[in-house]
Amino acid sequence: MITKGSRKEIRVKKHNRMRNRISGTAEMPRLSVFRSDSHIYAQVIDDVAGRTLVSASTTEKDVRAALKNTDTIEAAEYIGDLVAKRAKEAGISKVVFDRGGFIYQGKVAALAEAARKAGLEF
Repeated sequence: MITKGSRKEIRVKKHNRMRNRISGTAEMPRLSVFRSDSHIYAQVIDDVAGRTLVSASTTEKDVRAALKNTDTIEAAEYIGDLVAKRAKEAGISKVVFDRGGFIYQGKVAALAEAARKAGLEF
């Protein structure tokens, strides 16, 4: 009998397939998104050097204070705007978007659109 894998296993397999094609460099780092049930995280990563250049998440104390809920589309928009502003301060204007195996809708799409609106190009 064929059994269906868990949602997490399927997402991780999708993400691994995407990561075979997507890689961040110093000139064009990768904007990686992870979404849990209660929080959303975004990182700008240089894969060649193996380090995170900029990050933002709803687990940060000042972000939690600014938001009513950390698991909404509004929170995702706030994080997208925040990570874009931090990236601009670090001199990063172009990134490669890595949706982390998640479907491009809802919170992931809201984060991406907010980052674009704040000045990141991808």
